[in-house]
Amino acid sequence: MTTTSAEDFDTIRIENLGRRFGGTTALQGFDLTVERGEFIALLGPSGCGKSTALNCLAGLLPLTDGQIYVGEQRVDVLPPEKRDFGMVFQSYALFPHLTVAKNVAFGLQMRGVSRRETTRRVDDALRLVRLEDQAGKLPGQLSGGQQQRVAIARAIVIEPRVVLMDEPLSNLDAKLRLEMRTEIRRLHQTLGLTTIYVTHDQEEALSLADRLVVLRAGRVQQIGTPQQLHDNPANWHVADFMGYRNLIDATVAGEPDGQGRVRIEADDLSLLGAAVNPVMPGDRVRIAVRPSDLVVHTAALAATSPVNTLEAQVEIVEYQGREYSVEVRTSAGRVLHVRADLAPEVGATVLLSVDPSRALVYQDDLDGIPAVDPAAVVTA
Repeated sequence: MTTTSAEDFDTIRIENLGRRFGGTTALQGFDLTVERGEFIALLGPSGCGKSTALNCLAGLLPLTDGQIYVGEQRVDVLPPEKRDFGMVFQSYALFPHLTVAKNVAFGLQMRGVSRRETTRRVDDALRLVRLEDQAGKLPGQLSGGQQQRVAIARAIVIEPRVVLMDEPLSNLDAKLRLEMRTEIRRLHQTLGLTTIYVTHDQEEALSLADRLVVLRAGRVQQIGTPQQLHDNPANWHVADFMGYRNLIDATVAGEPDGQGRVRIEADDLSLLGAAVNPVMPGDRVRIAVRPSDLVVHTAALAATSPVNTLEAQVEIVEYQGREYSVEVRTSAGRVLHVRADLAPEVGATVLLSVDPSRALVYQDDLDGIPAVDPAAVVTA
């Protein structure tokens, strides 16, 4: 099975995409260029605009602003069935009265593909998703993971230019999500599909995508590779979504040093952190620290008072396989999340330290700082 129609374009250009519902702006100024064969994940919390963007691409929602081009062809003026996009929905959207094979064949029949060609392509698609032995069953006789595979087969059998996936794994249990994640990545690599994938799960996005687009309140916050966003979030909103669970409001207490580090102070702590944005003494800032970057020191090491430390009391310890998730509280009542190799005792006072380079200091803005890769975006 090949995605022959994918040869028709080199890029998808999304220019100044906007969508309003009455007086509410759901999406604004969305710019993105997707290379053919690329896997893009739209990532963000509920209500950030990611599903709105996908539905605009699919033609299920009309645009308020902007244009969408596949190669040189403008497609936002076309109805959904003329865009040559495959769609995988969160709810599977299978016909319950049709067999697996007939569900997969439906799109080909609507396009007038011959019976012989339809049979061949359905067989190929079911083989790719490893469901060839389930062709005669009804969807209700399949597991959730199998139903999702049928939905994927139905999307790819038409050999679309682009596959759009709207949180396709959210209805599955944890084990099935991991299995399907691997299957989606395998299919993407095997077929060279151009894929735009919506998710709220940052681990899922990191494992699948070539590039991530993080949205908040309808605006792009950052575009980059998984490693770029994981290691260098552009603002505290992105950091929060990429696993920096400890967000501390503080004030800049001095000028940045020659290494870009700045002293910050909050009720019960004084720390050195790495200034991501330009800051001045007296500025209100927000510090972002990953739980894994907070080191728990033993009593013996605590006596040496490492740099960049704070004391806290252990409140909750959860065993999570190779490590422990620990919740601590500082003297001012601040709750922090920590990862530890050894389990501290509940009620014990521990000393925590963090490398200044892993305590990221951001301007405490309310709306986020749009910070995108200019090379990856086409401005209308």
